[in-house]
Amino acid sequence: MVKIFVGNLSPNTTAEEIRSLFSQYGKISECDIVKNFGFVHMDDKAEADEAIRNLHHYMLNGLPMNVEMSKGKPKTSTKLHVGNISSSCTNQELRAKFEEYGPVAECDIVKDYAFVHMERVEDAMEAISGLDNTAFQGVSWLLMDHFTSCDASCYARVKDSTGGPLPGTKLLLSS
Repeated sequence: MVKIFVGNLSPNTTAEEIRSLFSQYGKISECDIVKNFGFVHMDDKAEADEAIRNLHHYMLNGLPMNVEMSKGKPKTSTKLHVGNISSSCTNQELRAKFEEYGPVAECDIVKDYAFVHMERVEDAMEAISGLDNTAFQGVSWLLMDHFTSCDASCYARVKDSTGGPLPGTKLLLSS
């Protein structure tokens, strides 16, 4: 999987518009917008390179997009979706809360939910166990969905160490 950074986005730009543009070049596994930038995850590196070549400086909603290979989180991180985030919560506060469980590679708040990428699946599972349905800044966090791309051996390690994914979690396996 290849992660592409898409910057200089208009406040009117939607994830659907970005997905539509990038899907012309290949399969999109994920597309998120955070304020004036976003990330697109493509399955194939050659297709991602083609999208970058063709969409860098592409005018969308009156602004030229900045499209480049992401220099962000390691590929092996585990992505957590955290719902019901307080409007006063900052990325730094959220990151600090999750770092109590292990290293955080990336943390992005989007409206009233967030994505937290943890470096180790074991730390992510501990964070889910410790933080799911708990109050933070006066708001009870809703269910945390656990997203990770891994093969069957990765799933076996998670299952062996935790007895299986916690109720309400989603573990996405790649083949």
